[in-house]
Amino acid sequence: MQVMDSPVAGPKTRPKPREKSDVAPAGADAFAAVVGGLVRSARAKRGITRRQLAEQSGASERYLAQIESGQGNPSVTILKDIADALDVPVSELLPRTGRGNEAFDRILTMLASVPPSELPALADLIEGRTMADLAAERAQRIALIGLRGAGKTTLGKMLAQKLGAPFIELDRLIEQDSGARISDLVEIAGLATFRRCERTCLERVIATHDAAVIATAGGIVSSPETYGLLLRRTHTVWIKARPEEHMRRVMAQGDFRPMAHNREAMSDLVAILDARSPDYARAEAALDTSGDAEQESFRKLIEIVQRYLGQEVTP
Repeated sequence: MQVMDSPVAGPKTRPKPREKSDVAPAGADAFAAVVGGLVRSARAKRGITRRQLAEQSGASERYLAQIESGQGNPSVTILKDIADALDVPVSELLPRTGRGNEAFDRILTMLASVPPSELPALADLIEGRTMADLAAERAQRIALIGLRGAGKTTLGKMLAQKLGAPFIELDRLIEQDSGARISDLVEIAGLATFRRCERTCLERVIATHDAAVIATAGGIVSSPETYGLLLRRTHTVWIKARPEEHMRRVMAQGDFRPMAHNREAMSDLVAILDARSPDYARAEAALDTSGDAEQESFRKLIEIVQRYLGQEVTP
């Protein structure tokens, strides 16, 4: 696994990288800029570098830089290659056109006319409708999400021991099922295969454990279906920290891969955190471990968890 806690695909046999110098025609600059921003955000969210995306998509690193800056004008086939490499539908790399799901578009149209002061009440109404039956579905399963280095494994093991529940790391379960390390699985079979394995393992954990502490890979949020399942069927806590804390902790563990062949490791980490934060924020709770001793972070986690389990847990 890489520092960003997201599996990164290695090089595959691909056609010779394409070099394109097409520039968006007049009037399309804004559209190209939006597409570039969506590509850049999708890449950061999945925790892969531009070089790795180039290796996986067949587009050159230079051309990807042009696309992400809004200066390139990718063809449909190139955009599809990029989407395949990122394991996202092509539509995720295109601006909304207003011709999506009719009911959803109606809702957006109506919301546009609602006074801002009334939006919180509507949000509460929608949330209440969708969350009403989730308590029973979540049972006593606690899932910890976030970037590597935040403390998911350390706090997860402590919490599981305190609750008398199994501690399950999804990545280790995937490795047991596949018989390969995560990095090798992604390099050989691709990111899409890894994501399917991840979902299968999560479904099995949920089906077999009413009580468990689950630690996920940070990139689980890049798979909407799997992350949606996690949010519905577990009490999810975002374990977070400042970027420099993430980097320091990972390197303190003796893992220097973040800095290998990547002088911009910190800026990449910040970009990934920025891209994923809105999804991480969908968790029921967040725990910032920055600057805290291990026992202090654990105490705060206990306070969060006992609200969800309806029982008092002594740290």
